[in-house]
Amino acid sequence: MALSVAKCPSSSAAARLAPGHSPLRWSTLLRPFPRHVLAGSVAIPSSKNWNLGVACKQEVGTVPVSSPKEAASKNVEIGGPLGLSSEEYRDVIGPNSSEREPTVSITVVGASGDLAKKKIFPALFALYYEDCLPKHFTIFGYARSKMTDAELRTMVSKTLTCRIDKRENCNEKMEQFLQRCFYHSGQYESEENFADLDKELKEHEGGRLSNRLFYLSIPPNIFIDVVKSASKSASSKNGWTRVIVEKPFGRDSESSAALTRGLKQYLDEDQIFRIDHYLGKELVENLSILRFSNLVFEPLWSRQYIRNVQLIFSEDFGTEGRGGYFDNYGIIRDIMQNHLLQILALFAMETPVSLDAEDIRNEKVKVLRSMKPLQLENVVIGQYKSHTKGGVAYPGYTDDKTVPKGSLTPTFAAAALFIDNARWDGVPFLMKAGKALETRRTEIRVQFRHVPGNLYKRSFGTDLDRATNELVIRVQPNEAIYLKINNKIPGLGMRLDRSNLNLLYASRYSKEIPDAYERLLLDAIEGERRLFIRSDELDAAWELFTPLLKELEEKKIAPELYPYGSCGPAGAHYLAANYNVRWGDTASDA
Repeated sequence: MALSVAKCPSSSAAARLAPGHSPLRWSTLLRPFPRHVLAGSVAIPSSKNWNLGVACKQEVGTVPVSSPKEAASKNVEIGGPLGLSSEEYRDVIGPNSSEREPTVSITVVGASGDLAKKKIFPALFALYYEDCLPKHFTIFGYARSKMTDAELRTMVSKTLTCRIDKRENCNEKMEQFLQRCFYHSGQYESEENFADLDKELKEHEGGRLSNRLFYLSIPPNIFIDVVKSASKSASSKNGWTRVIVEKPFGRDSESSAALTRGLKQYLDEDQIFRIDHYLGKELVENLSILRFSNLVFEPLWSRQYIRNVQLIFSEDFGTEGRGGYFDNYGIIRDIMQNHLLQILALFAMETPVSLDAEDIRNEKVKVLRSMKPLQLENVVIGQYKSHTKGGVAYPGYTDDKTVPKGSLTPTFAAAALFIDNARWDGVPFLMKAGKALETRRTEIRVQFRHVPGNLYKRSFGTDLDRATNELVIRVQPNEAIYLKINNKIPGLGMRLDRSNLNLLYASRYSKEIPDAYERLLLDAIEGERRLFIRSDELDAAWELFTPLLKELEEKKIAPELYPYGSCGPAGAHYLAANYNVRWGDTASDA
């Protein structure tokens, strides 16, 4: 039995309340009704047995819940009466309901930058187009550049697109969205300028319950200046204030800890949302569901059956004018220490107590703390050089005019990591990340052990790796999950080959996959922290990589050169061979 009760977080987002359902969608964390509201309508054996399902338009799922008393206040916070009668609703939010009706003000700090234009504003529009934003919301751009509201809207409109499968009323929706976008020019360290922003925000909030979200799309060296000014002069006085912080979160353990201390002078930990957009990608979010809700996988998820795990990130282009930024960080800091390590922690964690954000993040921290810091002998670094292919000349990394001559910054790295716990002892987790490689891909490859006493080993010859089962989770592009199995080729003979049991998302699902920023922005608005990085999680991640990074820089170790558009340096293959592993992405049937 299901009780239809809600519209959340906007007027067309349907929700339902159902007893005993397992959570399917985690990003919208709401709570159940007050007991007095449901009394007489439905018998409730225990509040723990009730889950609230929330969807934006057609997307429906169920989510975890907590105490009954908090439900209405949480619902008021995001703007919806949850199907209550007018008397019950007024009883929940108080007599001055017009003043208590909430609004969300989203301020994009660094609004004139590429990230804001290409990712943040389009993601906010997509949420608006899907009716996932609250009824009352305002978006402000804030930067040092002088700009009018009209100029901001013109700039933003050039990057907005509509869903492929939902083009109806696109122009109308776009115009409505742009009318909610405004601009305020100011210095990042100026409390006075943020006080002026506060006045403008209050004008648009119109005396409603004020919730404010600040997205820091700016270099990390000015994070603390902005947080100081915003917290003192533009934070909400009667609602919540949250701050999204973009990576990089420092360059090593010391700088990361200093950044965390600086932020916590003005914010509590639960106000800080450290974003890693890879955690918002569909196939990464599906990792836990694949493992914990499918009996076929969970028993295999250990050293008994898994021979190695590969986490692969490759781009088929170089720095291309962004070398000045990249050279200060390199591929290890830019990709491995955050994106790939976060995926590893999600992949390897133990079953959490619940789907609550803290329970999940606790398990991820345990994984990171069970790992040994990386040693130089378990790492290979590379840097792409110029190469001519098909009559086209591709420049090397140091040919980029924004890169210092003679730079030793790696554009490629491969590493072997190990988790010292009962589940994963001895299993190599191989990471590989690089720029200017042959293909663009991000994937997780799980290679299983050989079949003991395989009856058909003669069909594979001496190369038993050809008979290895492999689970591939392709995060991007062309999202897919496929399992390589051994299969008989039809015919009278006994010939075997490897075939794929393939779930290609584009073929299976007609709905376009949301951008990672859409999911993460919606979670931040709703206060769901599961896909954001906690400070102790960040500390544990840096402890693994900081000794290696310092050794590379102090010893000035030169990276191995590899041609632009190749599969990377040969050293990566030797590293894998040390653990009797072949990189799965280089196989002919990858």
